[in-house]
Amino acid sequence: MKTIRLTAAQAMVRYIENQFNEDGARIIEGIWAIFGHGNVAGIGEALHDAKDRLPTYRGHNEQTMAHAAIAYAKQSKRKRAMALTTSIGPGATNMVTAAALAHVNRLPVLMIPGDVFANRAPDPVLQQIEDFGDGTVSANDTFKPVSRYFDRISRPEHILTALPRAFQTLTDPANCGPAVLAFCQDTQAEAYDYPVSFFEPRTWYIRRPAPEAGELARAIDAIKSAKNPVIVAGGGVHYAGACDALNAFAHRFNIPVVETQAGKSALPWDDDMAFGPVGVTGSNSANRVCEDADLVLGVGTRFQDFTTGSWALFSKAQKLISLNIQPWDSHKHGAQSLVADAGEGLAALAEHLGDYKGAGADQILRKDWYTAVDVVTEAPAGNTLATDMQVIGAVQRAANDDTVVMCAAGTMPGELHKLWKSYNPGAYHMEYGFSCMGYEIAGAMGIKMAEPTRDVICFTGDGTYMMANSELATAVMMGVDFTIVVTDNRGYGCINRLQMGTGGAEFNNLLDHSHHEVPSAIDFVKHAESMGAQAVKVSAIAGLETELASRGGKGVKVIVIDTDPYPSTAAGGYWWDVAVPETSNREDVNKARSRYEAALKERN
Repeated sequence: MKTIRLTAAQAMVRYIENQFNEDGARIIEGIWAIFGHGNVAGIGEALHDAKDRLPTYRGHNEQTMAHAAIAYAKQSKRKRAMALTTSIGPGATNMVTAAALAHVNRLPVLMIPGDVFANRAPDPVLQQIEDFGDGTVSANDTFKPVSRYFDRISRPEHILTALPRAFQTLTDPANCGPAVLAFCQDTQAEAYDYPVSFFEPRTWYIRRPAPEAGELARAIDAIKSAKNPVIVAGGGVHYAGACDALNAFAHRFNIPVVETQAGKSALPWDDDMAFGPVGVTGSNSANRVCEDADLVLGVGTRFQDFTTGSWALFSKAQKLISLNIQPWDSHKHGAQSLVADAGEGLAALAEHLGDYKGAGADQILRKDWYTAVDVVTEAPAGNTLATDMQVIGAVQRAANDDTVVMCAAGTMPGELHKLWKSYNPGAYHMEYGFSCMGYEIAGAMGIKMAEPTRDVICFTGDGTYMMANSELATAVMMGVDFTIVVTDNRGYGCINRLQMGTGGAEFNNLLDHSHHEVPSAIDFVKHAESMGAQAVKVSAIAGLETELASRGGKGVKVIVIDTDPYPSTAAGGYWWDVAVPETSNREDVNKARSRYEAALKERN
């Protein structure tokens, strides 16, 4: 057997370079790195040697550089991904939140945090976490609950099995998620005689399983027995490349389609079968269709509580079928399981449904909903304080066929889900599985890196901007161009409204209702400019539209606009189970509790 002598870190990098997807592209297109004493000597040297073949990107924060990698994978429909490496200790644990985000959203990312010494000779090393009762524990054990595959590389030959397992995880549509290889720092530098065959180029093919005959037959029978079926389209439709298949299926069998946050843009907003967003942040049209449905067919959705209205929305449906590639998701809430790739599953259903036709849905529902959308998103007269809905309207009017809008947390995800009109798949990028504040700016960079020709517009609030803005400097340094719209409502407006809606007093959410001695006076324009961005503050929607019209040049453009923290779209929406205290000294809370108990009875 022919061998080559390499350090474990060098062998890892060489292996990563030679893993390809079925389209011929490399699966790992680049590696984000923040070096420290746990990875700079071993992995750092290996990456330097490969820098002309496998680019290394320098982040400013471990969590946010991971967010950029995750957004890259999501926008690439999970066909391409990125790797990340950090030092031990805080460098590693900073990345745990991002691992959780990737885990919840079923997105591939290869995380390689440095680890303690395998030989334990210098223990305890700087930043080492010591467990008084378990000598095998390190800070990296915090990744175990939020990784799909976890391994600790404490021998150089471990990568011979660990790396193929990691890539199997990254490319498995059912178990896709973060693969974490905790790499002991002394092991990184150890040499070993590796088989040359280990580094031969390999193509990883994504499985597209068809449904099992028994499950398919039961699903066919259930659909044929239904009069008013509805399809709930989730993110799995996008990852399976099944948007066209879903469109054809819906039209052929006259079944209306509603979309989750992850599924939005599966159908063009103006398609006759597209009845809009569903659930807590859904439209009147979609939720009305779901209320009247006798069968709900979920396609590639995990039926999160925002989708189901905490399961109150589908309480009247006689049958729930879940077409999902992951059995865990396909059985939720007693659903009739149909385990398959979304595209293969729809094709198999179509083959056996014959001339079946559902009752469809009233087009007036769609018309009335989008009339309501146009009203709340139209530009106001004068220089009145803008609402988030009006900001969305301005961006919508400035958008084109190449525009991708993205967001993650706060007010905007709900309003965008309700109000944004998507024309093509991939035009709407929302991280709402984990709803992680701080994803936005880094995520926008990742989207643009994945699709450089797209017009990427990032919505972010003042609160989430303050939580994680450092990758703005990274984007400027790397020449990644996109637009950021910062809506400054002076606090956490979304949670403030939720607090009020559950009877609570305004407290610790808006800046004016928080403990401080010096009033907040953050200058977002100067801050963005200090990191190299082009930044401007506009006084009203008219100014926002003017600045949006001039976007598209080189560099990151930041547009700041003050918004009103209180209004939200009155139309649409659905109940969400947020527990209200049973007892309180405040009458508003007691009234809210009564409303909550009544809603629970109606659901149950």
